[in-house]
Amino acid sequence: MHAEIKSKSFKINNMAIIKQKFDIGGMHCGACAAGIQMYLSNTDGVKNAFVDYDKKVGEFEYDDEKIKAEAIVKAVEEVGYTAKPAAN
Repeated sequence: MHAEIKSKSFKINNMAIIKQKFDIGGMHCGACAAGIQMYLSNTDGVKNAFVDYDKKVGEFEYDDEKIKAEAIVKAVEEVGYTAKPAAN
């Protein structure tokens, strides 16, 4: 049985915007979450980023034509954490 990956998609000005949650690992405090959020907010193609330290989850809205989920995982890894698409 495969876990269902939950994401939503919608269009804004002909852009394919995906809203997707990712499980984030390796955070030790709220500053870790803020750093990831700031880095991803400044990543090309990411329209909105929110990282919740307590829930260990990041929620990102991104232009699917500019960036893919795999690149978001890589961006999180670039700042020293782990990420994978959330199952729920």
